[in-house]
Amino acid sequence: MVNLLNFKSNPLNVTGEENIVKPAFYMPNRLSVAAGKALHQLLDGKVCYLVDPTFPPAPEIMDYLQKKNVQIEYFDFRKTTSRRVREQIMDRLHAGLSVVFLPGMVAKTRGCLADVPSPFLKHVGSLHISPVPVFLGFYTDNLADLSLNDPQAGCREELCILPQLHPGPQTGERLLSAWMQKGSELYSAHPLLRTSLTTQLIRSIKAHPKAEIIDGLTGSTLPNFKLLGVSMTVARIIQKRQCARVGVILPPGAGGTIATLSCLLAGVTPVLINYASSKAAFESTVRQAGLNCFITARKFMEKLSTFPWPPAEQLILVEDLLKTLDKKTLIANVLMAKAAPASMICKMFDTDARRNNDEAVMLFTSGSSGEPKGVALTHRMVLANVAQCANRIPLEDESFLASLPIFHSFGLTVTMMLPLLTGYSFCAYPNPTDARNLCDLVRKYKLTICCATPTFARAMLRRAEEETFRSVRYFIVGAEKLQPDLEREFKERCGVELLEGYGLTEASPVCAVNMPDAPPVQGSAFYIPGTVKRTIGTLLPGIAMRITDLDDDSKVLPLTERGMIWFKGANIFSGYVGKADMNPEIFRDGWFKSGDIGSMDLNGFITLGGRLSRFSKIGGEMVPHEGVELALSEGLQLDPAAEGGVQIAVTGVSDAQKGEALVLLSALPQHQRASEEKQILAELRNILAERQMPLLWAPKYVVPVEAIPVLPTGKLDLRGCKLLAEEALASQI
Repeated sequence: MVNLLNFKSNPLNVTGEENIVKPAFYMPNRLSVAAGKALHQLLDGKVCYLVDPTFPPAPEIMDYLQKKNVQIEYFDFRKTTSRRVREQIMDRLHAGLSVVFLPGMVAKTRGCLADVPSPFLKHVGSLHISPVPVFLGFYTDNLADLSLNDPQAGCREELCILPQLHPGPQTGERLLSAWMQKGSELYSAHPLLRTSLTTQLIRSIKAHPKAEIIDGLTGSTLPNFKLLGVSMTVARIIQKRQCARVGVILPPGAGGTIATLSCLLAGVTPVLINYASSKAAFESTVRQAGLNCFITARKFMEKLSTFPWPPAEQLILVEDLLKTLDKKTLIANVLMAKAAPASMICKMFDTDARRNNDEAVMLFTSGSSGEPKGVALTHRMVLANVAQCANRIPLEDESFLASLPIFHSFGLTVTMMLPLLTGYSFCAYPNPTDARNLCDLVRKYKLTICCATPTFARAMLRRAEEETFRSVRYFIVGAEKLQPDLEREFKERCGVELLEGYGLTEASPVCAVNMPDAPPVQGSAFYIPGTVKRTIGTLLPGIAMRITDLDDDSKVLPLTERGMIWFKGANIFSGYVGKADMNPEIFRDGWFKSGDIGSMDLNGFITLGGRLSRFSKIGGEMVPHEGVELALSEGLQLDPAAEGGVQIAVTGVSDAQKGEALVLLSALPQHQRASEEKQILAELRNILAERQMPLLWAPKYVVPVEAIPVLPTGKLDLRGCKLLAEEALASQI
């Protein structure tokens, strides 16, 4: 049953009344005035409230409770023993009163799941009293504010009473998990996510007609209303091709954006092609997606002369298209895009015909560990992830650097769809490795949001001057591990804090990110940080995470224990295209198996331990390739900023004795002579021993190579590394 309680501020939906237990210990993730009133009424006013004066609740909540003349007990969690607190709570429960812990006001970044800092969750866990979790979330129909960490005018509040937790250890972890899962459930049920990405793009473009795409090569600009008018014209041409999917082979910029938007308007799926991939990977993509029509540009074809271009009859060339467009039609469409209401344009193209779980865009994974796999991003997935990003990143007067390719899910969602759907400009540049020009663009256009891999960020740092990044508010890095030296040097030289995040193509892609710390709240002794070093940050709103045993997917572990990471949320895909045999292996009860190993602390910060594919099981023990690489890099005094790039890599091969054996691929000059392999292996064992690492972690083989295989993003080509090792050792294993 759902109650709709209307107080002076915002409407409040209350659910889960069947989970009310009287008396019981209640733990809300946060509490507004309206939610506090509702909870008080649901418990018939027979409540004792726990308040820590060093962690004070909002004054308006305290005013309400004091007017009600309710029982409030004050104590300092830092100075009171768990046994004493347990006795206090149990005394009130035996007296027939429910006990409600009142979350206080803490400094927190936008999109925080809870107002309860980790010390309190640890304290709750030590009480050994089964709590009733209470989840409060705030939701609007505005994409940028779909989920809020604080109530705002016009938002809808959702107060959910969850089932009482079973008694046992690690109550804090189980509370956090219950809050996360309910938040994900509510977020996924939001009506906005059932709409059309195309419709939302048109509405946003109409609402922000002067936002523009800046061409970083030429300096020319394309305002939103012209973008829409040109795309409307091109869409009609695409419709005549009668294709279900169209390949887009273009870099970030006006051309790539027009091609993508035109396909969406035409009711076909743009398949964003990785033009940096191998011939085999491209042919696999074409086959899996069923492509026979592609949009590209002649100039781009000239730059990529070695790319396995499709036959001419399958190509739509941007230059030829612009020449043959009927000028009167183009002008009419631009004027319509500027003057006509969004509803009229949406009706013309029937944009609501494809929405919600319908396929919107198709990407292919990088293939770092095998053949590229097709991922269909649905309308709800893209809308959800854009909203999640917008709710986590406080957007003000922003301008984006868009240099990541749009075939990379981060480039598509964060540096193209996010500004388009929230009304901001972006400066596009086709080459993410051209660090000098990227630095010039950031400085020239005073860009505020930069996104890159650590490899690309390091190249930019080499070319940066003291004032290059003065305008930058958020410099987000992901796709590979952020090295401490890069983070430190960026801060010292440029005054910029690199914010490490994490995502997967299968998650549209962003799952978690660090943000700058919020200023402290006066009167509160606690806060929830925005950034924790060596983590990938906290989950975006609406995403839930769980941990399972590495050897048994059905065994769920506490969040703070290291294991396999699984995700659930509106941004998570439903399976690989054409891989029916693979999909059951990666889904369980609606959860997606990420392939990454890690854990979460009680503030929600996630620490990664690497991908499962980057572990070898040797003698029954899981040995991390990245951990061995890091130790050897330190011992060999390798410079991660060296111009030569990656110099060593660890991979695994089968071994008759111990199941697997580690192999060190090395491009170092001192490792090139086979006659010295025994000496080299002894040196490697000594390096690991000096760092108190098990002998089991020592490589069994050294394979000299000319270069370590890497992908265009700078990430290791895991499949290529393994193949190199297997080929070199074919006669030995």
